[in-house]
Order: sequence, then structure tokens, then C-alpha cells
Amino acid sequence: MEQKKTEFNKVFNAWDILVIAFGAMIGWGWVVSSGGWIQKGGVLGAAIGFVLGGIMIFFVGLTYAELTAAMPQCGGEHVFSYRAMGSNGSFICTWAIVLGYVGVTCFEACAFPTILTYLWPGFLKGYLYTVAGFDIYASWLIVAIIVAFLIMIINIFGAKTAAILQTILTIIIGGAGILLIVASVINGSVDNLNGQMFAGTSTGGGIKAVLSVAVLSPFYFIGFDVIPQAAEEINVPPKKIGKMLILSVVLAVLFYSLVIIAVGLVLKPDAIAASQTGTGLVTADAMAVAFKTSVMAKVIIVGGMCGIITSWNSFMIGGSRALYSMAESYMIPRTFAKLHPKHKTPLNALILMGILTMLAPFAGRVMMVWICDAGNFGCCLAYCMVSISFLILRKKEPDMPRPYKVPGYKFVGVMAVLMSGFMVCMYCIPGTGGSLILPEWLMVGAWSLLGVVFFAICKKKYKESFGSLVQLISDEDAATLMPEADDVELDQVIDVAIDRVLARMAG
Repeated sequence: MEQKKTEFNKVFNAWDILVIAFGAMIGWGWVVSSGGWIQKGGVLGAAIGFVLGGIMIFFVGLTYAELTAAMPQCGGEHVFSYRAMGSNGSFICTWAIVLGYVGVTCFEACAFPTILTYLWPGFLKGYLYTVAGFDIYASWLIVAIIVAFLIMIINIFGAKTAAILQTILTIIIGGAGILLIVASVINGSVDNLNGQMFAGTSTGGGIKAVLSVAVLSPFYFIGFDVIPQAAEEINVPPKKIGKMLILSVVLAVLFYSLVIIAVGLVLKPDAIAASQTGTGLVTADAMAVAFKTSVMAKVIIVGGMCGIITSWNSFMIGGSRALYSMAESYMIPRTFAKLHPKHKTPLNALILMGILTMLAPFAGRVMMVWICDAGNFGCCLAYCMVSISFLILRKKEPDMPRPYKVPGYKFVGVMAVLMSGFMVCMYCIPGTGGSLILPEWLMVGAWSLLGVVFFAICKKKYKESFGSLVQLISDEDAATLMPEADDVELDQVIDVAIDRVLARMAG
């Protein structure tokens, strides 16, 4: 096995890690879907549902936290699954996660110009054609293509540039959400919760409603996994990488839950129903009511627009690194392993993802929903394989240096496998509310077929080199890859808190 040092520039600090992961999870859904969540589970029921969904992701996140700290190398899932399952398992896991990243970036390319129609009703000009009932306009296409090109260029010009963009936009998202939450406390009323605390007329019905939200909520937390993809570009101690990853999940859970409660405090059930059938932007309408001016609704819409860009940007970072790591290990054509000579970003991988996102809008928004759902299935499959890899490596390599070591690993690992496996089943079993429809399965099938083609061609072309150059540096180098932590007290506090939570769950 050839071992080598990274060629990437170490540009990400702890804050960058947090905003990249948080921004990936907080997209447009909190603006357009809050009303549906409340109608499905009730205000408190929906908030509890998101907490339960966050717990599902929390277990998966713990496995990622340990593995990322132990193997802080480009590719994340690619390296974890390779070390545990070998080249074949690694190919399946990484190819699945790439589908997820491509799906999100293509979807966001269509979502961004769609939002402009809420801010600027006269935006749509130059009707061209209709795809699956969705009208394509020239102005809509032009904006989508230009923004896709700009995000690609920003990522090519350097990871730090992308991180700066992420920071600015995440602050705007957080600011918009905090304004709504504070205004709901001041101008909202607990009386508005009457009749909508929980959905269902009985205890059993209420529990079922909460679980219905819990089942769909993990899909809104997909994105924390982009951090392991760029691990070699992070300039903080490996142990802290894991903790920041976990913190990002906790913050996302709080954000979603508090936004749901804020909407419930401001809008009565009939107002939420009217907003759902009207604009569909329940969160934005709640903001307008809370501040008693329609202008503030646009603040939330702008926040949602920023959420689209942060998700888009994060998944561009993650997807390009995943492609790079596969090419570096001869699993896909080596051209995608090329780094920019100056900025040290995966140039050809970013260009490929940029081209795909620029082409995606031509297929219309409905088709992009299909590919996004197919991509979410790919992410959940990869989560399950990473969770299994976590358990395998604890058994196979118990002495591997683990700067961040999860306590009660058997409980955590088994729960992560069960939770992620449950999410995979949700996509596969009809009638669960999240199952893929035929066009989405066709996309999964087409992506799988493309993977089989790459696998066969690269296996034949590169022979014994296939999978032989995964960047597995030595344990000694991995342990010293990044500087030592200088905030021991904070680390101890976080360690104790996580240990207590896990102990109570296990008990």
C-alpha cells in the first residue's frame, strides 16, 4: 500500500467546519415545509419529531466523528469503508454518497431561480417549453446557469473562498431564524397553540403523528457528512473535528425545532392552513404577522435563498472531494484526481459537478425533485455502510489511534446501523411516506449502471492498481496530521456531556 502526504492546503478552521456542516443541513425546507410539519404532527409534536429524528442522525454522526478523527483524509466515507470493507465496499459506499451530492446540487440549481419568483413576481420571462408540468422560462434558465457557474468558480478559486461565502450566508440564515424566534416570543401567543399542540384526537394518534414527522426529519439533516470529505483541508485537531460535526447536528435540530414552535406561536391553525393553500411559505407568512409588516416575509425568503446556496456550496465541496478520492484510488478515471496548481482544489471534479448543475435546470424542477430523492437514498445507504464500518474497525483494528473515541461503541454502532438502515428501508418500502417512485428508482438504477461501467472499465484498465492508492497514511502520521488542541477544558466539558447522554440512553 502506497502511503503519501496530502497535497491539499489546510485552510478550514473550526468555525468553517461548523458553518459548512450547518449550512448543508439548513436549506430551503424550513421556509416552505414548516406548515406541512405542523399539520402532520402538531406544533409540539413536530418539534419533538425533529428532536427524535436528530437523535437518529446523532448516532450516525457519532460514528462519523470517531472515524473522521481517526482518519482525517480526503474522501471521508471512501477511506472509512475501504479500511473496513476493502475496495469493492468502498466503491459502493462512495458512489452512493456521490449520487447524494450530485442530487442536491442539481436540485438547488433549480430551486434558486424558483425562489426569485416569490421576491419578484414578474421575473419569469420568455417561455420556452414544459417538462413534467413545469414551465421553463429563459430568465429562469439564465439565472440558474449563471449562479451554478459562479459557485463552481468560487470553489475552484479556493476552499477558503467557499468557506467565507458559507460563513456570510449562514449568518444571514441564523439571523433571519433568530428574528422570527424572538418576534414570536414577544408578539406571539401561547393561546395560538390551542388545538394544534399535537395532531390526532387520541394519545395513540398523537404518538403516531409525532413519529410520522420523526420518520421524515432525518432527511433534513443530510449534509453533516461533507466535513469528512474535506478532512485533509482542516487545520484543527482531529478530536475537535468530530466534536464540531456533532455540534452542527445539535444546532440544526435546535434550529428546526425552534422555527416550528415560533410559527405555532404566531399563527393559528386556520392561518397556517390558509398560508399552506396560498403562498405555501408558512414561515415567511409567520414572520410578516410577527412583525406586522409584509416586508419581513421577504427577510425569511432571503434567508431561505441563502440556505439554498449554503447547501449547494457544501455539497459541491463534498461531492468534488469524493470524486477526487475515487479517482486517486483508480476507481474512476484518473482525470478527476487533478488538483488546481495554485489553489489545490479538485479542478476536474469541480468542473464536472459544475457542468451537471448548469445542465440540470434544462430538465425542470420536477425532475430535479426526483434526482434529489434518489440522492437522499444514496446518502442513507452510505450512512449505513459507514456505521457498519465503524463496528468492523472497532473489532478489526481495536488499537487504531482514535483521537476522538466514542464511549459505548457497541450501543452507538448498533443504533447507528439500525437508524440508517431504517432510513434506507423508508425509501424502499411502498406506503412509508418516503418511498421512491418509479422515475426515482430509474435514476438510482441509471446511476448504479454507470457505476458498474466505471467499476468494470477501471478494474480492467488499472488492474492491481484499482483501489490501491486510497490515501491511507500511517496511524502515526494521522495522529499528528493536525495541531494539538489548546482548549482542553472545553474538550473535557463536551466529553462529559456526551458520555452522560450516551450512558442514559444505554441505561
